[in-house]
Amino acid sequence: MALSTDRPVNLDLGTFRFPITAIASIMHRISGVILFFGSFILLALLGMSLESEAGFSDTLALLDHWLMAFVVWGVLAALAYHFVAGVKHLLMDMGYGETLESGQVFAKVSLAIAAVLIVFAGVWVW
Repeated sequence: MALSTDRPVNLDLGTFRFPITAIASIMHRISGVILFFGSFILLALLGMSLESEAGFSDTLALLDHWLMAFVVWGVLAALAYHFVAGVKHLLMDMGYGETLESGQVFAKVSLAIAAVLIVFAGVWVW
């Protein structure tokens, strides 16, 4: 069976443009993965802080380092976006935002709200 040569073939991945709804969906999945792995780091820090007074001091010293502050901010950013996108999905489950136009508006609004929450998280962590 021969392939049709009438179809245009675009192999340049730099020219693909995903719709805003697809970007929001992909980011929701990525934030869930970040939350899954980030929870292990945060639980390890919690366990270390609860072991002893020296462990608590060590945890505070770790959290003062810029890399650990960045990790905590990353987990909080993922939590903020995942929460906002989850609320958007709950609203869609109730019948709101199911059309193409309203889905695009919901995606833009959820991205904007999450961006504000992420900035607030950054200010709080740093």
